[in-house]
Amino acid sequence: MVDDGTRRSVSAPEPLAYIIRNEMVESAHYGHLLISDKSGKNIFQRGDIHASIFPRSSIKPIQARAMVKLGLDIDARLLALVIASHSGSIEHIAGVREILHLSGLSELALQCTSDLPLGEIERKLWGEKPPSQISMNCSGKHAGMLATCVINGWDTSNYLDMNHPLQIAIKSEIESAAGEKSANETFDGCGAPLFAISVAGLSRAIRSVVESDDFASNAIISAMTSHPEMVAGRGRLSALWMRAYPGLIMKEGAEGVHIAGMREHGVIVFKVMDGSMRAHDVIIRGALERIGITSENQALVGATIFGGPAPKVAIRAAF
Repeated sequence: MVDDGTRRSVSAPEPLAYIIRNEMVESAHYGHLLISDKSGKNIFQRGDIHASIFPRSSIKPIQARAMVKLGLDIDARLLALVIASHSGSIEHIAGVREILHLSGLSELALQCTSDLPLGEIERKLWGEKPPSQISMNCSGKHAGMLATCVINGWDTSNYLDMNHPLQIAIKSEIESAAGEKSANETFDGCGAPLFAISVAGLSRAIRSVVESDDFASNAIISAMTSHPEMVAGRGRLSALWMRAYPGLIMKEGAEGVHIAGMREHGVIVFKVMDGSMRAHDVIIRGALERIGITSENQALVGATIFGGPAPKVAIRAAF
């Protein structure tokens, strides 16, 4: 029997996308979705928007904003990398080294998990080299954390400890932006502290970036919108959308989390409960249409799956 906290986190998910084969629903992706307008009014929802989730990397704009408030002052290209779940390209890895170098550090200071590059092409180009910390997709965030520690005179050897001044400040920034306390404290796949908030709380947090006009929020928006390929990678869904629609910010997170927002339009947050990203393109496209954002870019039309000789195989938004 699961405890109350576990039951709450999986309560009442609803279909967000269907896999259709010959006009029959073959499978479905369930989850929680919230769309709010520019004023913060909830205009559409599916599932339980009060369910607690781990926002994973979709919270990076808030983590990075905390670092900017703490004095992190780097150009927009490098700040985009601090917000990134990067593909591991030559440009990404060089950028991480540049952030570290500006703080008098080397990649030996990184304490993120070792991994191969996230991008398929980048992983092939990596060849037979072993996984490393700098090629891990969160290495930009970790470089930003280390740089922030140097600026503030904080110990860099334990910067991932839950009680480190940096992590306390990041947690405070997340809770303040979300308008709620963390429901669960643990560690992300990269090793950094991770705080659970509700779907609605994550929406409020992202809205606090896109609808604010303070220096730190503007820096986050400028970095993401001017350097979308640094935030993700070439050909990645979020980079394609941000490039196609100037002013839009978008960020995916592991285990099926996704956020998007744009000033004067609104904010989208969803969590696919099976953790899959297979339907993210059709879900985000359908959600963006509800806040007046569309694109004719054929790369953004929607997901395709192998159907063999069967006709009309597709993934469609369930709303």
